[in-house]
Amino acid sequence: MDSGELRQRRPATTTSSKVDEGHPAGPIKHGGSKQGILMVLFGLYFFTCSLLIFSTQLLGLPLYLWNKAYYYRWMAWTKEHFALVLIFMTELWSPTIMRVYGDKSVEGQLKQTSDGRLETTFSPRMVMIANHQIYTDWIYLWWMAYANKVHGYIYIMLKRSLQFIPVIGQGMTLYGFVFMDRKWANDEKRMRRRLEQLNAQVAPGKTTLNPMWFLMFPEGTNLSFNGRNGSAKWASKSGEQDLKHCLLPRSKGLLFTLRQLDKSVDHVYDCTMAYEGVPPGEYGQDVFTLRSTYFEGRPPKSVSLHWRRFPMSSIPLHPLPTDDIGPDAEAKAEKRFYNWLMDRWREKDALMDRYMTHGSFNANDDGDVERFLADHPPQSEDGYQFDFPAQDMKVVETAVKPAAPYEFVQILLPALAVSFVVQRLVYGWRLVVAWLTLIQMLRDLEQTAEALRLAVGVGVY
Repeated sequence: MDSGELRQRRPATTTSSKVDEGHPAGPIKHGGSKQGILMVLFGLYFFTCSLLIFSTQLLGLPLYLWNKAYYYRWMAWTKEHFALVLIFMTELWSPTIMRVYGDKSVEGQLKQTSDGRLETTFSPRMVMIANHQIYTDWIYLWWMAYANKVHGYIYIMLKRSLQFIPVIGQGMTLYGFVFMDRKWANDEKRMRRRLEQLNAQVAPGKTTLNPMWFLMFPEGTNLSFNGRNGSAKWASKSGEQDLKHCLLPRSKGLLFTLRQLDKSVDHVYDCTMAYEGVPPGEYGQDVFTLRSTYFEGRPPKSVSLHWRRFPMSSIPLHPLPTDDIGPDAEAKAEKRFYNWLMDRWREKDALMDRYMTHGSFNANDDGDVERFLADHPPQSEDGYQFDFPAQDMKVVETAVKPAAPYEFVQILLPALAVSFVVQRLVYGWRLVVAWLTLIQMLRDLEQTAEALRLAVGVGVY
């Protein structure tokens, strides 16, 4: 990092004090003492559950040597447990309204149950891309996987530094998450190996591939002051116009991923995420901090998710037969995919602009599509017709919550099972020791009797 970048970094206190003057979630709801109690309870809850789940993961490690299918199912089971930890954590410490939208491509795939929960019927195997607003984005996307009953089969691409967090990092490694150095020479080998595994994992006794939701944030980082500057520099370097509400995406890793999964995945799902109340010119990470979200009682009033689905067959991934053979053909293919991704991100930026203006993804103004397309003519040739959501489009309004409170017991089951087994083993060992002691006593008694018989010259029987 050069000195110019250092001078551009905004002090955290500047943003915090500015935001606190009128926080979108209102005044602080919990005083200092209650915040302290909430912090302690939060820490005990999260780290106790994490240790229990990590212990369960370790118990399943020997399965890898015996049967990999059972090993992957075991790890998926523990991943389901961690999803429940996040869901209960959100429900208890940071309850918020979730609004889930979708365009025509996901029509019929978003449903609301009689008790108000969200249920989805998205593809069981897909690549999921999203803009990156705040560090909590992945929690809400994991909750979406829970609504689709594939929360044990989500895979996330993360910064490599997270792998070294004690317990948490090792647990995520066992989950099969992909950790990136942001150095392509290192990342390519790691990604190729992991994606090859995901192309081959099957359930025990079956030949079909396991479900898989592979989550990527093409922007590479969350929206922040430094991220905004980085996007502006990339725009200047690449000749692109910078975006207003999103960061410019990078295409290399996503293109590599889609090519590797081309034969086993049918769709890419795109999610546009927005948090209610982030003031213009500010950033969600500075408004909804860990403290305000979980301890001050000021989580986002609502989080909105807008979904689109793209068939893999519609995405330009490979060189065309008409391209020249050689490096130029690959360069043309990469450019076509880059244009496709940029079109999607410009549309995403327009959706975000709609949200920032009206507080909703639903359309309000006539002619918006025409104006957008006039200002941002498509660069790709995939034929996709962008449209804003209609005002009468059904929106699922719900909350992050489990299907039933007793689901939490699943997290404790492995520990209870191990405790029961250990108790039985201890009881059995004590029983064996008691029998061995009794046998030894009888032998000692027999030897004593034999000694007395020899001493007095008469039998004791």
